Amino acid sequence: MKTLVLSQNFPPASGGSGRWFWELYSRLNNNYLVVADLQPNASDFDAQSSLPIERMPLYSPQWGLASLDGLKFYYRSYRQLRRLIKTHHIDMIHCGRVLPEGLMAFFLNKTMGIPYACYVHGEDLEASALSRELNSLTKMVMRSASKIICNSHNSAAIVERVDSSVMSRVVVMHPGADTNKFVPAAQTDSEFLSAMGWQDKQLILTVGRLQARKGQDKMIEAMPDILKVCPQAHYVIIGHGECESLLRATVERLGLQEHVDILTQCDDTTMIKCYQHCEVFILPNRTEGQDIEGFGMVLVEAQACAKPVIAGNSGGTKETLIPGQTGEIVDATDLNNLSNTVVKFLQSPTLAKAYGLAGRKHAVSQFDWENAAKRATSVFSDIASR
Repeated sequence: MKTLVLSQNFPPASGGSGRWFWELYSRLNNNYLVVADLQPNASDFDAQSSLPIERMPLYSPQWGLASLDGLKFYYRSYRQLRRLIKTHHIDMIHCGRVLPEGLMAFFLNKTMGIPYACYVHGEDLEASALSRELNSLTKMVMRSASKIICNSHNSAAIVERVDSSVMSRVVVMHPGADTNKFVPAAQTDSEFLSAMGWQDKQLILTVGRLQARKGQDKMIEAMPDILKVCPQAHYVIIGHGECESLLRATVERLGLQEHVDILTQCDDTTMIKCYQHCEVFILPNRTEGQDIEGFGMVLVEAQACAKPVIAGNSGGTKETLIPGQTGEIVDATDLNNLSNTVVKFLQSPTLAKAYGLAGRKHAVSQFDWENAAKRATSVFSDIASR
């Protein structure tokens, strides 16, 4: 069976879902064709990829059909995908999201009989719920899908809230981490710390897109209280996004220029070194309107590097860790809660090490990509047999 993997989000662009698809499908057999969005520098990535990749425009600000722009987008996408399906003899489609990719597959299913499965990340359905049209389209797409693959039990609960009639076709499949790549540091890299200006600092790390739901703003606001107790504390943020200027303004307003670094350009080698040399990793995520954190792959990566983790009590992040053993769940809108939990680990290296060792074991046993690939193979085989 030849399967087309349809996703706007895919490397070399950053983003958790795109990286999930790349890590997962590159570990499976060669019966997959990826169709992803056009991106700068994609040709270099595609040339080195073990997966065959086709590129076409998959971005549109209009996910619905009520506008002329939306109709044009889906019609153009349908025609291009139809040609690819015929050329590559596609038997199945895996859609990166319910909208817009799932709606494209819905039309192909009705006209060509091609079955499809849809991934759900949580925030995608929450966003669609704001529009009556998009909510109706979401239900229509899910009801015709052969399988609905949720990244967390929290996302599965959102599916049930949107349309309980599809729950018999829902399966939870967590993203993972490369536990051979994300590993504890063999020794402290003093040269790296010196080059970054972090020698003698207690590093607090967040990796993730600079957007409101990730909560970097609240962590910055908590830094003055943390510094009163732990004067060597230093907050490192890795990511880029729409909130960059707001975060930099907050740093300046609070006079934290010497205590916070925002790294918008960071290669994998540097990022892993940051994971390895932080004292504690935090994803201070929160619910922002309808926007939530569906899972939180970065929390798994940090645990794989043997670091204690802290996550907000919103979305599916609690499924990445073991509270009280590998990390803590906090109300990330409460500055006292944030600062006290961070300080707990900064003041007790013994506690941080114990959590980190347990986290490494947890990441390897529950979230290693090779195990995730085996799980996916079983799920996909079940889809094919229906």
